[in-house]
Amino acid sequence: MTPPPAPPALTRRFGTVHATALNMINMMGIGPFITIPLLMSALGGPQAMLGWIVALVLVLADGMLWSELGAALPGSGGSFRYLVEAYGPATWGRLVGFLFIWQFILSGPLEIASGYIGFSSYAGYIWKGLTPGGALAIAAVVGVLNVALLYRRITSIATITLSLWVGTLVTMAAVVATGALHFDPRVAFDFPPGAFGFSLGFLVGLGAASRIGVYDYLGYYNVCYIGDEVREPGRVIPRSILISTIAVAAIYLAVNLSLIGVVPWREFVPAGERPASGFVVSIFMQRIYGPKVAAWFTLLILWTAFASVFALLLGYSRIPYAAAREGYFFKVFERLHPTEQFPHVSLVVLGVIAIACSALSLGAVIDALLVTRIVVQFVGQIGAVVLLRRRRPDLPRPYRIWLYPLPLVIALVGWVFVFATTQPPILLFGLGVLAVGVAGFAVWSWRKGTWPFARALSGESP
Repeated sequence: MTPPPAPPALTRRFGTVHATALNMINMMGIGPFITIPLLMSALGGPQAMLGWIVALVLVLADGMLWSELGAALPGSGGSFRYLVEAYGPATWGRLVGFLFIWQFILSGPLEIASGYIGFSSYAGYIWKGLTPGGALAIAAVVGVLNVALLYRRITSIATITLSLWVGTLVTMAAVVATGALHFDPRVAFDFPPGAFGFSLGFLVGLGAASRIGVYDYLGYYNVCYIGDEVREPGRVIPRSILISTIAVAAIYLAVNLSLIGVVPWREFVPAGERPASGFVVSIFMQRIYGPKVAAWFTLLILWTAFASVFALLLGYSRIPYAAAREGYFFKVFERLHPTEQFPHVSLVVLGVIAIACSALSLGAVIDALLVTRIVVQFVGQIGAVVLLRRRRPDLPRPYRIWLYPLPLVIALVGWVFVFATTQPPILLFGLGVLAVGVAGFAVWSWRKGTWPFARALSGESP
């Protein structure tokens, strides 16, 4: 009797350019265009841009962690793979891996949904009088289109990624060029009285601004989720993370100064009371070139928004696939398309959940996705780097963290600060999700007879 054939492997086709493009279209998506009003509202003025600086320091340090882990353990799944390997595949790694997938089933689609929400917000500039129901319908249509476009093999996706990246760069370049030509420093640096007064309120506001900044930078690690599809991962992954982070940071600074140097920040702060805050970049272009040009430019922003959710769903659809392939999640998610060789079940499931999550508000989506992700994923990976260096010193590491362990300390302090300054209801939500996940793991492990109940169920003495 011949053994069954091995499951088909994914094709490695992503080089440095494709990987950098994948990261950047995620990072440079709709985020900065929809979060600038929220950012300025966090501290009540342009001093809130300090939050983006705090976020940049945090993601640069965290990016080094991703680079070492991704280069040493290239494969689909990203964080899931790193956490399981570091904490022990047969013991604590089972718990941490389960909790990661548990929170990811919510936080992953929440992040994708934020792009759908941004898309429908800017669609409101073109479609005057768009109702909440209409906005939700637009988000659903975009979600379906996203799944359909990704429902193909990686060779097509690599080409589409580059084309969407070009559209994203054109959009950003147009904003920066327009802002540079019409920049007014008196408008941009119109700080309110006591803007930099240090207090507990200032720290809480800085934390809120930093969360928005982190949200806008999310995606600097996206290539790690498709490690099985990356050529020379030990070289490509670290380079793409560093290049995309530095490039996007420079672009973000230019975009923000361009916008607040033309449109006074008081016109869209506080964001919840200003309807135009949902499409502030369109207002920016309208002020310079008029409504017709602004409408055409809004189409470019919609292109950028779609590019972002495209990159997210591409990377995130590989996570349940990797977990199922290694026996940590439902086996149905292990299936690859019989002819196109991509994880089609995972793609469709996450796509549907993301569409449902787009019914929430943008602020709630951002805070919830970060709080549910920080403890298990980001803080967990700091421990993963330390454990792997101690337990597996022989593991090939094409990239090693610079100035180790300083970046780990910076990342830990940053994530704790972002987490601790979140509003209590959101904190309770995140901790509740984690607690339910632990209980769910216990029931799941007991029923399967696996760690930590394996000995008890097999009748072995402790």
